[in-house]
Amino acid sequence: MPRVQHSTTAEPHLMERLRSMVWGPAEFVGAPPLRLAAKGILAGCVAAVAIIGSTVAGAWYGITGLAVGEGGLVCAALLALYLCGVRAGRALVGAVVVLAVGLALQTPQAAAGFVLAERGRAESVVVVSVEGASADARGGGRYLCSVIDRDGVPMKVRIWRGCEQTTRPGDVIAVVHDVEGRVPPRGAEGGGSALDALSGLGGWLAGLVSACVVAVVRSCRLSAPDRGHRPSLLTPPTSTHP
Repeated sequence: MPRVQHSTTAEPHLMERLRSMVWGPAEFVGAPPLRLAAKGILAGCVAAVAIIGSTVAGAWYGITGLAVGEGGLVCAALLALYLCGVRAGRALVGAVVVLAVGLALQTPQAAAGFVLAERGRAESVVVVSVEGASADARGGGRYLCSVIDRDGVPMKVRIWRGCEQTTRPGDVIAVVHDVEGRVPPRGAEGGGSALDALSGLGGWLAGLVSACVVAVVRSCRLSAPDRGHRPSLLTPPTSTHP
């Protein structure tokens, strides 16, 4: 019987510990303190700037490891270690990692667009062949054009921006290429500024910062459990003498 009583008493504590590990040990009512919210915003913004900045720098200076997003993945891992260090809930750490990795994987294309928008040069090329790519899950296929430049030299990459179903060999399309040759050329369709190239990352950025705020806020225990109503088992009973 005492063993059953001990198991029953320990069960709520075990569940509380599991909940704290999964979602964080936060114990406060109402809006979180500004210092915790600011700490979470700072952590998310620093991580996002590091992920995007390292990839853009890699594309700009031709550092392959950074340009393909490997530096961003390292930043995502460091963010996860920081959140584990402040004892954030494991489920929230996992959500942050997914968003950080997603941002790191989406940034290389945006970084290439940033470089081309900053120092790209547009030129006309001639289409020599058009290949239809397989349709994606939503039914929209891409067409890939093999092109040659004005000197008749074939480009190493095939162009899909500006390459449409109606494009035929011999047609002329516009292509933007990096004057330093560190970023592959792409079709000039759409154009846009350098900031427009990074605007597609806004959703990932907002999600990452929001998840960091929740993780940091819930990692802090602001009030200790009130155990004053529980009698201590180690305190000896007081005796009264006549």
